[in-house]
Amino acid sequence: MGSTISQDLKWASNINTVRNKAQQRLYFLRQLTKYNLLQELLILFSSTIIQSVLCSSITVWFGSATKQDRDRVQRIVRSAERTIGSSLPSILDLYTSRVRKRDGKITADPSHLGHKLFQLLPSGRRHCPNIMDVGGNSGGFPVNNKQRAMLPNKTRGEFTRNPRKDSEGLSESPDLEFKYADTDKWAAELSELYSYTEGPEFALNKKCFEVEFRTHGIKELTPIRLKVARAILYMAQGTFAECSSEAEVQYWMRYNIFLLLDVGTLSALVELLNMEIDSAVRKPAISLADSTDLRVLLNIMYLMVETIQQDDPADKPEWKIIRETFRAELGSPLFNNEPISVMLFGMVTKFCSGHAPHFPMKKVLLLLWKSILFTLGGFEQLQSIKIHKREELGLPPLSEDSIRVIRSMRAASPPASASDLIEQQQKRARREHKALIKQDNLDAFNEKDPYKADDSREDEDDNDDNDNSIEAETFPLERDEVMPPPIPHPPSERVSFPKGLPWAPKVREKDIENFLESSRSKFIGYTLGNDTDTVVGLPRPIHESIKTLKQHKYVSIAEIQISKEEEFQKTPLSGGEEEVEMSCTELLYQGILPSLPQYMIALLKILLAAAPTSKAKTDSINILADVLPEEMPTTVLQSMKLGVDVNRHKEIIVKAISAILLLLLKHFKLNHIYQFEYMAQHLVFANCIPLILKFFNQNIMSYITAKNSISVLDFPYCVVHELPELTAESLEAGDNNQFCWRNLFSCINLLRILNKLTKWKHSRTMMLVVFKSAPILKRALKVKQAMMQLYVLKLLKVQTKYLGRQWRKSNMKTMSAIYQKVRHRLNDDWAYGNDLDARPWDFQAEECALRANIERFNSRRYDKSHINPDFLPVDNCLQSVLGQRVDLPEDFQMNYDLWLEREVFSKPISWEELLQ
Repeated sequence: MGSTISQDLKWASNINTVRNKAQQRLYFLRQLTKYNLLQELLILFSSTIIQSVLCSSITVWFGSATKQDRDRVQRIVRSAERTIGSSLPSILDLYTSRVRKRDGKITADPSHLGHKLFQLLPSGRRHCPNIMDVGGNSGGFPVNNKQRAMLPNKTRGEFTRNPRKDSEGLSESPDLEFKYADTDKWAAELSELYSYTEGPEFALNKKCFEVEFRTHGIKELTPIRLKVARAILYMAQGTFAECSSEAEVQYWMRYNIFLLLDVGTLSALVELLNMEIDSAVRKPAISLADSTDLRVLLNIMYLMVETIQQDDPADKPEWKIIRETFRAELGSPLFNNEPISVMLFGMVTKFCSGHAPHFPMKKVLLLLWKSILFTLGGFEQLQSIKIHKREELGLPPLSEDSIRVIRSMRAASPPASASDLIEQQQKRARREHKALIKQDNLDAFNEKDPYKADDSREDEDDNDDNDNSIEAETFPLERDEVMPPPIPHPPSERVSFPKGLPWAPKVREKDIENFLESSRSKFIGYTLGNDTDTVVGLPRPIHESIKTLKQHKYVSIAEIQISKEEEFQKTPLSGGEEEVEMSCTELLYQGILPSLPQYMIALLKILLAAAPTSKAKTDSINILADVLPEEMPTTVLQSMKLGVDVNRHKEIIVKAISAILLLLLKHFKLNHIYQFEYMAQHLVFANCIPLILKFFNQNIMSYITAKNSISVLDFPYCVVHELPELTAESLEAGDNNQFCWRNLFSCINLLRILNKLTKWKHSRTMMLVVFKSAPILKRALKVKQAMMQLYVLKLLKVQTKYLGRQWRKSNMKTMSAIYQKVRHRLNDDWAYGNDLDARPWDFQAEECALRANIERFNSRRYDKSHINPDFLPVDNCLQSVLGQRVDLPEDFQMNYDLWLEREVFSKPISWEELLQ
């Protein structure tokens, strides 16, 4: 037919071909105008030669084209109009007329396959689209309520499904019943450890266990070490061959892992892991077989950490003691004088540098995440630590728990799309305001042509910054479209909406100072600096305002830590020694401090390689070392299985990295604000902000609803039950979940990281504006999950003042959502550009000042070599000084006689002059 369609079901290449052909014919039209032909002939030439090219298969591609592509095609029509000097039908009118013709042919032909897509209106003169049962039991065919009741119940697996549905065009999506937590369910976290290509190794572990525990002697450790490790792994996996259910496997997993820890297996595993890391040799071709030893060791350690961190009230007292001992060992520098997390960070940097490309990075990242989570604590522990620290510093208690408040919030309906809003503007321009509408007008309205309006499917333009028009809804009777008959719903209980805003407002000390300074300058004409108590000469309303601001004043732990650090820097002698609590967070920061920039760059490199929007490059790192088999698949079924496995592998890596970064940022911020700022600044320097925006610049709804999993191959299901025969249909069917937990968890984590990096940092907020994040973030509001929407709205709020009046005017629905869901700062002028912080100050100076403060903090607390020797305590006792032992180097001791002869005996010394 001459139409071109790409593999991603986009029409850009076809539209480019149509435009090129039309532009060639437009050249001949311009040549004809030079010969002074009649205008009627030129119009005839345009309609027969140019329009025929533009309308080639237009009913197929025009409805799915983006607004930008439509405008490009329309520009050719305008060029023809200017050349001829007469108006021509627009491309939208041409599309509408051809759709009407096609509709008439379909409705008049009962044998046509699409005839059942339309139903006749009661008047018998017009048709309207039939109700589509999308995602229901009828597999997407038009049914009415009676037909739906007669259909047999079918499972989801009986129908072919697309793993990534094109749901970006759905303006309304169901609320996602998602509960945010530290981790997913235990069974899901266990299954994500293994790739589907590791399935045959389960039986190998069982075989090694049976052989090694039958022969109790080990002659050569090197060749048999792997078999013994596999036998231990089989124990950690719950000796599944003797179990009949998944619950039984999980019970024996827990029992065996506590048994292994009780006999001291952890130290042996860490020592073996160190040996494998030190003996790593670069290999040219990377596959699953190259990382066998490492994978077995990492599997055992991950199962230990993941199982022990699951707190069970029914545990024995001995197990609780083992659990706390294990937590202390993981967080303490017992292995090579560094915590296990630092050793795993070293594996990450070694992998990214290219020295060890065979490292199973997914398992390393999962073990690193769970080690940090177990030693430092999750979100509940963070909240309790925060409460405890505020009590120690004498600060008032917190007014609410953020996670609990967010869980009680409801998701908002997403803003309308760009195409819908433009369509509404066009209808509003044609609309006639009527005070009363008679019954015959209602009948006429119900029989209007369903194709009067433009295609309502959404077309997003990623390059368009102002992607929205006025978001006001038109009245139903004023819309130029056909409404389908209502679907009866069962009566439901009335939803109780919360009264008032969900968050208590906050005010910073700086906000009160700025308010008082502006008030004094306005009414009195002088300023008092940082004085927030003197209100002499100010009007009574200003007094009331200050009182209200102070009632909602919030002093954070970070402000106290910054003020204390300033005191230490000002008075290094009289300030005394700082008491640093050697917590697990402090030990981890001290361990990763020397190489923290390299660690952050390595994590972001892997995140970039695992992001669905990244394109494969020859110089990018290979993150598929522990998923690709030795022999590539030869059948379609094997290729589909490997494709699902690879996508699942990347999703798990994104999940682990996002959780690692968020946990470190939150714990460092509580431990000391400058530890948090040091990590955050290096993330920003490594382009973390544009990387996260690039991640969200995709069909985010499709990513969240992706079904890249095969439930029958998940552990422990696959080792307990007999595996059914896999088919292409069963692989495509996926599971029945409404969304993918790990993908939604990753998206929320990345949004929270982005919020932490940009909060109160105007230079970084300007990066959001420069990278045109507003349309990208606004598309993420289509995910109807309250927590995700909240963090998207926070990111939109901080940059609203920089986006201009037109953007705010065109996005009033988004502005209302920000007002309803995001915490208010009482005198924060976030909705307008009048704030002083919105002016283009030198943002580079802000980052440089922050960097200088961080360096001073790190050098004062951790870099003892930079301490001024004049400030060190001096030993004035002669006997103690002479009694000190001085370690001399070996070469000096060996050549001591030569040194005496050359430096002492051979040089004359006048002792009398020296003593005088």
